[in-house]
Amino acid sequence: MKRRETLGMDLTPIIDIVFILLIFFMLTSVFKKEEFALKLTLPSAQAKELEVNQEEIFIEVSQDKLAIKGISVSFNSLEDNLKEIKDKNRTIIVRIDKKVMYEKVIKVLDLLQKYELHNLALVTNPN
Repeated sequence: MKRRETLGMDLTPIIDIVFILLIFFMLTSVFKKEEFALKLTLPSAQAKELEVNQEEIFIEVSQDKLAIKGISVSFNSLEDNLKEIKDKNRTIIVRIDKKVMYEKVIKVLDLLQKYELHNLALVTNPN
């Protein structure tokens, strides 16, 4: 008497499809870049370069706009975002266009001081 072998499903085509999908998504995905919303002309300085971590918060200030974490906001919305920061030692990186009026810079710095966010870095262009 002959023994019958149980026929199973061949998994080779499924594995091939999974690898093809994996390669497709790896090649078509966009890698995360720095979250800058405004195009700014930064002033130059002789300071050393600072290493950027993912934990840092970027604030951008141009003549007519503000942005935090890559999203354009108003002063009131900026204040609400700063209010929500629990870790007071978190680094705040401020990018300010060199044509921005001094009064606007002071408003942003006052908001940071109001919520006790003192770990501050101002970004400039190296010479």
